[in-house]
Amino acid sequence: MKLRHLMLGAAAAFALAPVAAMAERGSDGQLNIIYWQAPSTLNPYLSGGTKEVESASLVLESMARFDSDGNLVPFMAEDIPTVENGGVAEDLTSITWTLREGLLWSDGTAVTANDAVFTWQYCTHPEGGCAQASYFDGVESVEALDDRTVRVNFAAPKPFPYTAFVGSESPIIQAAQFADCLGAAAPECTEANFGPIGTGPFVVEEFRPNDVITFVANENYRNPDQPAFARVVFKGGGDAASAARSVLETGEFDYAWNLQIDPTLLAEMESNGIGTVVTAFGTSVERLHLNQFNPDPALGDARSTAEGGPHPFLTNPIIGQAMSMAIDRALLVEIGYGAGGQPTCNVLPAPALYASTANDGCLTQDIAGANALLDEAGIVDSDGDGVREYEGIPLRVLYQTSTNAVRQDTQALIKQWWAEIGIDAELRNIDASVFFGGDPASPDTFQKFYADIEMYTNNFAGVDPEAYMANWRCNEIPGPDTQWQGSNIQRFCSEEYDALVTEMSQTAPLEERGRLAREMNDMLMQSYSIIPLIHRGGVSAHANSLGGVRMSDWDSELWNIAEWYRIDE
Repeated sequence: MKLRHLMLGAAAAFALAPVAAMAERGSDGQLNIIYWQAPSTLNPYLSGGTKEVESASLVLESMARFDSDGNLVPFMAEDIPTVENGGVAEDLTSITWTLREGLLWSDGTAVTANDAVFTWQYCTHPEGGCAQASYFDGVESVEALDDRTVRVNFAAPKPFPYTAFVGSESPIIQAAQFADCLGAAAPECTEANFGPIGTGPFVVEEFRPNDVITFVANENYRNPDQPAFARVVFKGGGDAASAARSVLETGEFDYAWNLQIDPTLLAEMESNGIGTVVTAFGTSVERLHLNQFNPDPALGDARSTAEGGPHPFLTNPIIGQAMSMAIDRALLVEIGYGAGGQPTCNVLPAPALYASTANDGCLTQDIAGANALLDEAGIVDSDGDGVREYEGIPLRVLYQTSTNAVRQDTQALIKQWWAEIGIDAELRNIDASVFFGGDPASPDTFQKFYADIEMYTNNFAGVDPEAYMANWRCNEIPGPDTQWQGSNIQRFCSEEYDALVTEMSQTAPLEERGRLAREMNDMLMQSYSIIPLIHRGGVSAHANSLGGVRMSDWDSELWNIAEWYRIDE
């Protein structure tokens, strides 16, 4: 069996990224980046938030990353293992990585295969609550064959073995630094979590949680001519509009991330001629999560947990279906996304092989149909107050998301549409740095989900969705036993779904993998525990004086920051 037959076209083209010509390390001074959602940690294993993963990617690396076209590019590894070069076993039960010769941590010590073994132990510790555990699904063991050789052994044939130690969400951490941070101790290791030692182009100089990070060039970085910048100031906080202005109008910053603002306003800013808006489509979907557990505050510590019981009405898919039918996705794109969005009915919108067409009815708003559906199910407004009841319980929901002008506009429209079908929504928005933070003590994180419905965007690194679709297994539900880490945010649980996840992990033919992924997507969609809204392109902006930017939506946007440089003006 040849591994190349299991790959999507772009992903099979393993090629080194072209390197821009630049001057000596540090000669281009300071680079200013603004992510208006401020990072709360630099340990991506303790947060599933994009802001944490991407800021950490300046320091922490993996064996390989995905470039702007979805191609695998070696980073810590010498090359990409395949069946053809002997790096992947013929029976697909193992993959063997070889570390680059002479690779050093930023503290000057040698990177060894034992660091990879430790990283696997760290993320799979039963008490650790690792946010990226799905990247190690199916891994039976990780071995250090010698100082530079790491073998990942799978419990069964792994048709797409590029998960563990691949992409920005699955980096290798230094065993010496995190030795005392296993299991329940993981979030207590503040010094390591705020200042990880890595192999990337930059080193943490100062980290102020939920505010600003200062990085300096890594003097032990493997390419002596990189990075071109001596320092990076990574500012967090504010909002998307002010971040856009700071690049496209004032020139205060060189790069601004996630510019989810009115597309007309963004175009006006770009017309100033000092910056450029860039967009990349991958797998990002703005979606609604419908809590399958009861978030009633009266339940105390049991709210939004299995102990607190099922949600009083959102586990009924008819209600979720009606809520979806009431939404005009095309209008949401028009007012909030422009060229950076497309309506979608799937949580897995791409690549094409995996995109289902079974749910496309959601593309047309149908308020009359939604009302008829609820009427036929006997879910009616019995007391004339404008709100329907289900088994005597009024359909009133707390609908939360992060603070963001586009999201608040979306909330307002959806509230209006739901009111037209007899569902009352109370709107709440939470500062993005808190909402997407990983603080297990905070009541306001998206993982805690102390609401009925919440909205945000998520995606996956790379082009194979096996690890992503595994996010909705029963054992991925966040809770106090996992320090509120876990990727199954809406608390969906199905033995049938779990069986499909297992089947995909053991299935080699590409068409069969596509069928299984579509079947899982459709099961999620038809449970109405997730309601997809927009297939989002990543929209960012950079100063015209900044060169080397090749935005990727398959990995960290900053995946090639070592190649960025200042253009002489």
